[in-house]
Amino acid sequence: MTSNNSQLRRVEQAVLAMPMARALGLRFTKLAPGQVEVELPITESLTFRPGQLQATPIFAVADFAAVSAAGTILPEGWSNATVDATLKLLGPATGRAVRARGRVVNAGALLTVCAADVYAVAANGEERLCATMLGTARNIKPQAPGAAG
Repeated sequence: MTSNNSQLRRVEQAVLAMPMARALGLRFTKLAPGQVEVELPITESLTFRPGQLQATPIFAVADFAAVSAAGTILPEGWSNATVDATLKLLGPATGRAVRARGRVVNAGALLTVCAADVYAVAANGEERLCATMLGTARNIKPQAPGAAG
């Protein structure tokens, strides 16, 4: 497992290269080995009633945070992808943004169990827990040069 800054930058770059992450306006606010914090602004286009996020972007930010946290501890060249996740909505996601704090629960060779807590962030910066997610990421070894995919 690795914890160097280049791996952390690769995780952030890989996520922000995804069209979905860009469309949501995701922004990394913390990157550390096994821990990630991601913010998503609450915009009208993502709400189901004025000022309240619909569940899909809440799931997305939780998934990005949890699986990115898992990615921060992979060996160089490896990648990962979500294979399972469960989200529990605990309260309304209202305010200026949601902030997801992802972490590694258990890292294995093939699968990494990861989690994220999502907080609604008020205009004054106050946080309120609005969702929690438990997920599993598949760790993907890089293919050897010339190997068939």
